[in-house]
Amino acid sequence: MYSKKVMDYFMNPRNMGEIENASGVGTVGNAKCGDIMRMYLKVNEKGIIEEVKFKTFGCGAAIATSSMATELVVGKTVQEALKVTNKAVAEALDGLPANKVHCSLLAEEAINAALWDYAEKNSIKIEGLKQPKKDVHEEYLEEE
Repeated sequence: MYSKKVMDYFMNPRNMGEIENASGVGTVGNAKCGDIMRMYLKVNEKGIIEEVKFKTFGCGAAIATSSMATELVVGKTVQEALKVTNKAVAEALDGLPANKVHCSLLAEEAINAALWDYAEKNSIKIEGLKQPKKDVHEEYLEEE
């Protein structure tokens, strides 16, 4: 069963769309369930994420986690955004059913992938940033 907050973020997604000339764009998916997330970041010269948008093809939980993830990183520094975990996304939505936790993993990895793209485009190193996975699945959970 979904929380009221998950339903709200699914029915009324925040920050959906694209950012033209984004500072970083990350795309990840889950081949098993078919969810695909693309996250767009606009980072200012001080390293603060001033705008975030997403496009998600997937279930209600995938849309809700994408939407929540955008709200958790906007206004944050690149380093702070890197610390947004799948657990933080799920908690901010008042929890997810066990079979939908992979959606929060996708959100975390989409942020990471967009930050990776930003770092690559600007030839910078972001401490703690790991090369993103293109396919995020439940086995990833077991690595944590």
